[in-house]
Amino acid sequence: MTIIDNAVYVDGRRTEDPGSLDETYFVLRQREGMAWIGLYRPDPEELQSVAEEFDLNPLAVEDALSGHQRAKLEHYGECVFLVLRPARYLDDVEKVDFGEIHVFVGQEYVVTVRHAESPDLAKVRRRMEGMPEFLALGPDAVLYGILDQVVDEYEPVAAGLENDIDEIEDDLFGADPDVSRRIYELSRQVITFQRATSPLAGILQELMAGTPERVPDPELQDHFRDVLDHVLRLNERVASFRALLQNALAVNAALVAQRQNDEMRLLTESSYAQNEQVKRISSWAAILFAPTLVASIYGMNFRDMPELNWLFGYPFALGLMFVMGSALYLTFKHNKWI
Repeated sequence: MTIIDNAVYVDGRRTEDPGSLDETYFVLRQREGMAWIGLYRPDPEELQSVAEEFDLNPLAVEDALSGHQRAKLEHYGECVFLVLRPARYLDDVEKVDFGEIHVFVGQEYVVTVRHAESPDLAKVRRRMEGMPEFLALGPDAVLYGILDQVVDEYEPVAAGLENDIDEIEDDLFGADPDVSRRIYELSRQVITFQRATSPLAGILQELMAGTPERVPDPELQDHFRDVLDHVLRLNERVASFRALLQNALAVNAALVAQRQNDEMRLLTESSYAQNEQVKRISSWAAILFAPTLVASIYGMNFRDMPELNWLFGYPFALGLMFVMGSALYLTFKHNKWI
C-alpha cells in the first residue's frame, strides 16, 4: 500500500480521513485546513497526482521518485523540499541500515515520500495529533516533528557504532586477522552516517532563518534550535568515531608491522643458529678428513712407494695426521667455528 496515512487537519485537529487522494483534495478545499499525506514508495501516477494538485516542482518530484539523493533542503517558491537520510542499527548483523525520506512542505500541505522502513512517521503523527495547539502552527510543525524523529533515531545508531568501536579497540591487541577488515567496513559506515548527519546543521539553521515567502513562528524556531543542538552534539560524536577508527587503523598497521618484525627476527635467529651448527659440523668434517686423506694414501699399497720400507714411515704418518688435525682444530677454534 503506497498511501500509508492521509488526513486533513483544521486548527491542529484531525477532521477527516479521506479514502483517496481526490477526496483529500476536495476536503482540503472545503475546510481550508492542512493536508498531511504519507506515501511509501509511490508509483509515478500517485506522486504525479499530488504534484499537479499542489504544484510541486518537477525536478523535486523526479528526485522523490528516483531516490538515492543526499540530505538537502531546497526552496521552490512557497514549497520546501527536504531530503533526509534516516538510519537504524541492526543488532543481529552489527550494521547500519540507511533509508531515505522526501518531504514536500507548503502553506497547506505536507507530503512525505518514504523509501525505507525508517523513520516511523506513524509515531510522529500520533505525537503531533497529541499536541493540537502546536500542530495548529501549520506544516512547519509537522516538518519539525519529522526532523526530531529522524535525529532521535540517530542516537541508537551512534550507540551501536560506539559499541563496535569499543570491541575493535579490545581486538586490536588480540592478533585477530579480521580486525583490519572490520575497521575498514566500520569506517565506511561511519562515513556514510556522517554524510547523513552533517548537512542537518545547515538545514536547520536555514529553516530557523526562514525565507521572505515563509517566516517560521518563534515557537517553531525554538524547537528547530533544540533539534539543532542535538545535531551538533551528534556531529561531534560521529567526528570522534571517525578519528578513533583512523587511530585504530594506524595502531593496527603498527602492530602488524611489529609482529612481522618479530617473525623476521625469529627467522633470522633460527637461521643464525642453523649456520652455527653447519659451521661446527663442517669444521669437524674437515678435521676428520685430513687423517682420512693420509690414511687412504698410505693404504693404497703400491709396490713403488718410498715410505713403505722406511723405518719411520708409520710414526711419520701418525704424526702427520695429528699435526694436520691439530692445525685445523686450532684454526677453526680461533675463528669460533667450534
